[in-house]
Amino acid sequence: MAIKPVLRMGEPLLLEVAKKVEKFGTPELETLIQDMQETMASLNGAGLAAPQIGVSLQVVIFGIEANMRYPDAEEVPFTILINPVLTLLTEEMEEDWEGCLSVPGLRAMVPRFTRLRYQGVDQQGQPIDRSVNGFHARVVQHECDHLEGILYPMRIEDFSTFGYTEVLFPNQKIIDE
Repeated sequence: MAIKPVLRMGEPLLLEVAKKVEKFGTPELETLIQDMQETMASLNGAGLAAPQIGVSLQVVIFGIEANMRYPDAEEVPFTILINPVLTLLTEEMEEDWEGCLSVPGLRAMVPRFTRLRYQGVDQQGQPIDRSVNGFHARVVQHECDHLEGILYPMRIEDFSTFGYTEVLFPNQKIIDE
């Protein structure tokens, strides 16, 4: 297992639609998930998608307890989600700050749906089916966007909010590598 380099915005792989996972419980899938967990933890991320470490598969991980990058965020249980399907439970959207390990040092206000249901499977192929709201829903949408070749700057509606973290939040200790 290893901490992998995170691809940055501009890498062509980040703009591709990821392939579905077809085999579960394999050593290759376990290694990918371990690498993703170690990489996310090393960067204090709230989530990570396989394409961000150069693997074009529909695998995302996310979860947050206390996180320096998102000091005011509510807790989100650690989840391994494979081949996700999102279903909107509302048309209501809310703007909030987002950052991304593939867009280091920058933040912006991004609109996201406030409630959704996500379904998929874990690494053993066991079903996952949750209805969520708030920050949890935001994180899921952000990570699943990576599987569709979408980075959060593509969702920004007001570019006056897009900027460097240390400029936008000069009095806060937000770590953004």
